[in-house]
Amino acid sequence: MAGVLNMPQPPLLRPFSRHRATLKPPVSVSVRASSTDSPETSTATKPPSPSTTFAPPPNFQPPEPKRFGVRPDKVLDVLGASLALIFRLGTGVFVSGYSASFASENDIPPGQYALDIAGVKVKETSKLGPRPEKPIEIYEFESCPFCRKVREIVAVLDLDVIFYPCPRNGPNFRPKVVQMGGKQQFPYMVDPNTGVAMYESDDIIKYLVTKYGDGSVPVLLSLGLLTTLTEGFAMIGRMGKGSSYTPAKLPPKPLEIWAYEGSPFCKLVREVLVELELPHLVRSCARGSPKRQVLYEKAGHFQVPYLEDPNTGVQMFESAEIVEYLRATYAL
Repeated sequence: MAGVLNMPQPPLLRPFSRHRATLKPPVSVSVRASSTDSPETSTATKPPSPSTTFAPPPNFQPPEPKRFGVRPDKVLDVLGASLALIFRLGTGVFVSGYSASFASENDIPPGQYALDIAGVKVKETSKLGPRPEKPIEIYEFESCPFCRKVREIVAVLDLDVIFYPCPRNGPNFRPKVVQMGGKQQFPYMVDPNTGVAMYESDDIIKYLVTKYGDGSVPVLLSLGLLTTLTEGFAMIGRMGKGSSYTPAKLPPKPLEIWAYEGSPFCKLVREVLVELELPHLVRSCARGSPKRQVLYEKAGHFQVPYLEDPNTGVQMFESAEIVEYLRATYAL
């Protein structure tokens, strides 16, 4: 399923940050649990043994993608997830430097992705900064307003990020953050391209726009307390979702999801990925992202979320069915 409000990206301004970034040396990140249990993780589910196999549910068949369709039993979920678009005025929907122009059918070459609105083609472009060679790594969880701020800038900068979910009582990555950074605070970012690691959402945002953007922070991410409050209000419709651990099997490879923060359909999938503590590589593809063309060529169709599970070989569209697949495959 896919569908977002097409709202213009606000102008960019210089960042405001009150915190000093904490620079750490390069760290080695693993999906294995810490060898030392904390009180929070004394009943933790251990990673799978080498003999553990992962397979899709019996008789599983990926569903056919349905554009702009909402399954009747998921209408309220989608509406609740869509409230974020109102409170955040579309932040995380558009890539930095987004622009759009109308084009005739003849102006779009065969095999070229373009937004189609009632038979009218829309060409979308953006202006990206330097691209990191390796994905950024971020430890966070869905229902945290500070974490959402960082996920929004990831979408704006069109960065690919490996997210290590840290839900409450999660046995694997909360202890890992303490081991690496010295405190249990989120979000926590590691950039394997530079060896930089840091806490503090504002510092992470400033670092990312300086390193991989034009140095400017979007205005709605630079308003201090007001930004944090609206990030919190954005989660009202999905209060508590994506925050607590559900016992699950830890896969050997991160899942891959084509998604972006502004999509309510993507949010519903992200909630479950976090609750099951499944590491996942997000191929960010907000409006204006050149990766929309990549997915279009790869799958013969553009729609998000799109899941690729290297542990089972499953590739699929449709948020409701992706959620069911994740729970059936990984939940204990």
